[in-house]
Amino acid sequence: MKRFERILFYLSNQKRNIVLYFVFNLLSILFSLVSLAMLSPILKLLFTESREEIARPEMSLSMEGLKNLTVYFKYYFNNLIAEKGAIYALGTICVVIIISIFLKNLFTYMSYRVLAPMRNYVMTKLRSDLYAKILELPIGFFTEQKKGDIISRMSNDANEIEWSVMSTLEGLIKDPMQILIILGVLIYISPLLSLFLLVLLPLTGFIIGRVSRSLKKQSTESAEELGSLMSILDETLGGLRVIKAFNAETILRNRFFNTNDKLNHIRNKMTFRRDLASPMSEFMGVMVLSCILWFGGRLVLGHEAGLQGDSFISYILIFTQIINPAKSLSTAFYNSQRGTAAIKRIEEILQAPLTVTDLPDAKVLNRFEKQIEFRNVCFSYDEVPILKNINLTIEKGKTIALVGSSGAGKSSLADLIPRFHDVSSGEILIDGVNIKSYQLNSVRALMGIVTQEPILFNDTIANNIALGSDHRDITSIEKAATVANALDFIRQKDEGFDTNIGDRGSKLSGGERQRLTIARAVFKNPPILILDEATSSLDTESERLVQDAINNMMQNRTSIVIAHRLSTIRHADEIIVLQKGEIAERGTHESLLAQNGIYRKLVDMQEVK
Repeated sequence: MKRFERILFYLSNQKRNIVLYFVFNLLSILFSLVSLAMLSPILKLLFTESREEIARPEMSLSMEGLKNLTVYFKYYFNNLIAEKGAIYALGTICVVIIISIFLKNLFTYMSYRVLAPMRNYVMTKLRSDLYAKILELPIGFFTEQKKGDIISRMSNDANEIEWSVMSTLEGLIKDPMQILIILGVLIYISPLLSLFLLVLLPLTGFIIGRVSRSLKKQSTESAEELGSLMSILDETLGGLRVIKAFNAETILRNRFFNTNDKLNHIRNKMTFRRDLASPMSEFMGVMVLSCILWFGGRLVLGHEAGLQGDSFISYILIFTQIINPAKSLSTAFYNSQRGTAAIKRIEEILQAPLTVTDLPDAKVLNRFEKQIEFRNVCFSYDEVPILKNINLTIEKGKTIALVGSSGAGKSSLADLIPRFHDVSSGEILIDGVNIKSYQLNSVRALMGIVTQEPILFNDTIANNIALGSDHRDITSIEKAATVANALDFIRQKDEGFDTNIGDRGSKLSGGERQRLTIARAVFKNPPILILDEATSSLDTESERLVQDAINNMMQNRTSIVIAHRLSTIRHADEIIVLQKGEIAERGTHESLLAQNGIYRKLVDMQEVK
């Protein structure tokens, strides 16, 4: 039950609906039992030649009055037969049974009407919380996760919870309640026979529980394999050009097929065990019924324990009503084993720690006035040192370039400024105040980022440029596009700024996509820019257009540039050369060349003159 804590938490504000669901199910069960409880004794009265006198019992709301309910029905119908005849009484009993079954099904339907909104509410809240948590988690969390696996948790695991766990919770209210009420009626009819029954039922439950125990482990394995399958699919869709160019179709096909076959094998084993629940519980129920029939028949035939033939028939009829809820309960128990595995995978995301958060008394950073300072900054990821003892001051309006070989720590250093990660030791200050003292959103509001790989969304050009803004001012969007050298190609589109650019901007060229990301940064109009070399993967013409756009954007702004092509940062106010997470050299382009050190070697390798 501990695994269902989140589901129960979501249901905590649905108390009214839960009460209604309980009441409707209770009424449905009672009306079902009324028709069965009265059937055998009334039919005995109808088809018995000799008629006995039945004294009118006392009716009250006490326990004794409830016990006399069956006797009262017998008294009423006995008089009805005497006064109106057996045919009239038979018609009356048929009408009563029809009405009771109608009411039983009416209340069953009403219980479903109450349950459906609760189920949908829980799943809506679960998906919303899961997506909100994905947005809150730091970027470092996703470096260790497969994108396909996260998508699988959001879709398949959530669906598994909907159909397994929610159905289980439904069964945990309705089926036990029905079983307990039926057992109560059976105990009332024959305590001795019911004692025999109460010994057999736990035994059958133990056998079913033993068989279902392995389902949870298999469900976890199935979910993991499905996540791997989604990851392979995502990689395939994102890398089709490379796959075809390198004739790697066979490799990817085999990888997908092997994972798919493994998933198929696991799911078959799960299905075999799950499908065993209903027939096994039905067989066990019939076994119990046969035992009761034998034991109870002996009591009736031996005139023991005061059990009469008509009461025994009623007992058997009512007991048969316990088989279906018992089957449903065992199936729900099987499904819950699958559902708890899905909950565990979703909880791993929902309970993942937020390592980058606002302090309780964090204040708003309204403007950037003086400088950004790195003071003895160290940063490690998974206990692996990335940056060591970084001391750096970035004055307002200056351009700072970060260069170095791959893995030197350039991107990590830049990512610390918008707090995509937090420092392991030391501090970063904006205008002399530790960056952690500011609200996270207010820090990022002052920064614009252009990445090496253009990141766009399946939306219109205008909405991509105005991303994150509450106001879609077309005039400002056009100005931003002009600065980014994007206005001409946008106007050539049939729908202009309302053109949908496809998944990840697939309808645009590389240069066009990059200019849109620059336009997005310009539209935000931030005082601080972080540029991960945006021209390194472009052709010569596109590179010139994008570089011009970058130069336009950098005017009168503080810029941190991660440089791969050193020719683009010759005029930087200061160049920081990183090596193995430390600042190895610093200075202007000319002074670093004169040092004839690491920077000079990098320039010579790129044959920059």
